[in-house]
Amino acid sequence: MAIVRKHITERITQLDARRDHQEIIFLLNCHVFPWDIERALEFALFRTYAVPSISGRLAQTGEFIKRTRKRYDDTELIMYTLAEYGYDSEKGRRALRRMNQMHGRFPIANEDFLYVLSTFIYEPVRWIERYGWRPMAENEKLAGFYFYKEVGKRMNIKDIPEDYHTFEQFNLDYERKHFHYAPSNHEVGKATCNLFLGFYLPKLLWPLGRPFLYAIMDDALLTAFGFPQPSPITHKIMMSLLKGRARIMRWLPERRTPVLGTQRKRPTYPEGYEIEELGTFSH
Repeated sequence: MAIVRKHITERITQLDARRDHQEIIFLLNCHVFPWDIERALEFALFRTYAVPSISGRLAQTGEFIKRTRKRYDDTELIMYTLAEYGYDSEKGRRALRRMNQMHGRFPIANEDFLYVLSTFIYEPVRWIERYGWRPMAENEKLAGFYFYKEVGKRMNIKDIPEDYHTFEQFNLDYERKHFHYAPSNHEVGKATCNLFLGFYLPKLLWPLGRPFLYAIMDDALLTAFGFPQPSPITHKIMMSLLKGRARIMRWLPERRTPVLGTQRKRPTYPEGYEIEELGTFSH
């Protein structure tokens, strides 16, 4: 029995990482790995909450704890807008303007901006290496680097490394230096875990699901959040489920119709939304 032909993947092999990075990002996000990349970007943001300077700022406003789903949707909608329409499209420019306005309210260090940007490049690669139905090709990895480098420039982030591997080393060094426990990490991390659990389970079952969520996290992340180590059997079950899904996906065709996160119905915005409304504070 032959594996189903993957037409979108074949298309990507013909594209150049530098020249065609926006098209590659769209195809990966919306056709090839829509579920995987969404999960990877969730964990990319989640990793940033293990940094006390970042989690402390989020906890201080109180908005993240009180309205976790809105914070999640606002961020995801901005990122989806960039991936689906491109950063220089009319909607892309509006999304970047709104994101810069949101960040402009706070004194955020350039190093922290660089780290957050780096997670959007490397966490999808790492997630897909572990749990995807195939690993990313070299031009796909580089496309992520070129895409987010351009996004970073439009966010006025300084000193973005000029090559993929240098930026990856910055990402690893930053985590070694800045990942350590703080009460704000635990507070923001717990609220985010509850949000993730709520996507799949009724609240009554959250205590059962929580160890399986911890099983996806590495030791440094668990320590920084103050979360307990999952049991070896829990870890094994979770890995089996994710890798089993990948084996099934290898035999399924890629989506011909794009999965568009900007078009998804969200309880936060039941009547739809305007980009300029994202990230607004409730009073």
